[in-house]
Amino acid sequence: MNPGREPASALRHADQVRGPSAGLYFSEPVRGLAGLGKMPLAAPWLTFAPRGDRHGVLVLPGLLASDVSTAVLRRFLRRLGYQVQGWNLGRNLGPTDQVLDRLPRELSALAGRSGGPVSVIGWSLGGVYARELARQHPGQVRQVLTLASPFALTDRRQSHADGAYRRHGHRHAAGRVPDREQVAAPIGVPSTAVYSRRDGIVAWQACIEPETALHENVEVRCAHLGFGTDPATWWLIADRLAVPAGERRGFSPPPALRSLYPGR
Repeated sequence: MNPGREPASALRHADQVRGPSAGLYFSEPVRGLAGLGKMPLAAPWLTFAPRGDRHGVLVLPGLLASDVSTAVLRRFLRRLGYQVQGWNLGRNLGPTDQVLDRLPRELSALAGRSGGPVSVIGWSLGGVYARELARQHPGQVRQVLTLASPFALTDRRQSHADGAYRRHGHRHAAGRVPDREQVAAPIGVPSTAVYSRRDGIVAWQACIEPETALHENVEVRCAHLGFGTDPATWWLIADRLAVPAGERRGFSPPPALRSLYPGR
């Protein structure tokens, strides 16, 4: 096991963890903009980001966000040559009937246009959707990348977004939303969970699971609201998308960038 990867014992105790500190939570808006400030410095080395086979990539936003929140990330991935699509469902208010009905259709349509299985990237709640798409439609999902997605949540207090999620609960699809145990169960396609100990919205322990031949956890340093513009996260995504279909290899950043990934 590589240094920095979370031992199973730490994961088993995730249910004892509360949400992030008040300091991290209230500083989220400011820290979330930090990635934009880093872009001018990061642009030169991001031009050397790995490039893959131009397959389809579906990007899903977090709770209360829309495709606007992932626009910069999607633009970067298009420049790398991928056939990138947002979710086209407006603001993410949770697992409504519309979301549960249309997301599989969006996935299938993109897989058809791009000629094969699609990589699905989900930010926060979007990552929970991404994993469920892979669970239900494994033949159409090449891999899943979750960005600060609390799929291993065991207590509502682990997320400062729980109140907002529950406020829209009357909109959610009755009888169709999987329970916590189902959401936390491993999926059958390659997956990478990207998390940050500086996350001010959800406990980072709720965003990872034990590593297997199909799953890897990778830590970055950014706020919850900053994953979509964090240069280290962008490089990591590019690296994962460039892995050939059917091949599995762990993430190993180049020596010059290793300081961006704690423990590696």
